[in-house]
Amino acid sequence: MAAQSAIPLEEIDYESLPSNFSLGANLAAGAFAGIAVGLSQADIGRCGELGLTVEQEHTVMYPIDAIKTRMQVINPSQAAVYSSVTNAIQRISSTEGVRTLWKGISSVALGAGPAHAVYFATYEAVKHGMGGNDDDSHHPLAAAVSGACATTASDAIMNPFDVIKQRMQVHGSTHNSIVRCAASVYRNEGLTAFYVSYPTTLSMTIPFTAIQFTAYESISKIMNPDKHYDPITHCAAGGLAGALAAGLTTPLDVAKTLLQTRGTARDAEIRNAKGLWEAAAIIHRRDGLRGFFRGLKPRIITTMPSTAICWTAYEMAKAYFIRRQEEATAT
Repeated sequence: MAAQSAIPLEEIDYESLPSNFSLGANLAAGAFAGIAVGLSQADIGRCGELGLTVEQEHTVMYPIDAIKTRMQVINPSQAAVYSSVTNAIQRISSTEGVRTLWKGISSVALGAGPAHAVYFATYEAVKHGMGGNDDDSHHPLAAAVSGACATTASDAIMNPFDVIKQRMQVHGSTHNSIVRCAASVYRNEGLTAFYVSYPTTLSMTIPFTAIQFTAYESISKIMNPDKHYDPITHCAAGGLAGALAAGLTTPLDVAKTLLQTRGTARDAEIRNAKGLWEAAAIIHRRDGLRGFFRGLKPRIITTMPSTAICWTAYEMAKAYFIRRQEEATAT
């Protein structure tokens, strides 16, 4: 009976969420997307029809994120100065061991699920409230505002995990576990160390997310005007949107890294930096405008596949929940 009433997935206009689409389903879809991008230690399996193992993607890309962090550190020791991503991989592997490139990955894994669940649930709730799902027309303002609200909520959860991750990534880090790292930061710098970068993080991620969501909606509108479930389109649109957002917000990411790693600096001025403007002033005074684009290439390299898989996983989960709802209604 259920098989006879099943609705072909391609016929579901899943982009337009029904008015009674539950918060729980949004949370589940968001958590699935977050785990898909964030986890590497668990056996996540394969990501939809793309034939890509999410575990392999994030495990491969995480070292590039570690290199980005090191490249963005102001006034590093000579041992941590790299001429390129390839040079960094070779030097770190030969002098510190290959495993060093994955230090801090468990912090990302721990925070990714809940942060992304809140992220996408907030996005869909705000977008629906602003009428973004009311018709087939394009709603860039609703997408931008929804993205900004989503990242404000999710970053409040993820910021401490990101601080721990970067403290473990920097050159000379002696932390071997996220618990010990968190305890050390709290003991030496207090609770504020986990949130000193939060305003700067929002200053970066709100425009990043607004750009990403708007670009994703716009690119998807062009590539998939019929709004059918199409993992290839979602993957391509997600990757392109992420690359654009990452490139435009790199200067703010550099300032964020300075604040989140200030406790490891020997320079008193950096250790005492208290916010975005102080961090920006230090960067500009020491490296000029080029200093704001430290780590640009590895940032884009890591962002593209992550956002591509995140969006594909989310759209796959969302399509699954809506298909179940449609089938239940049909019966």
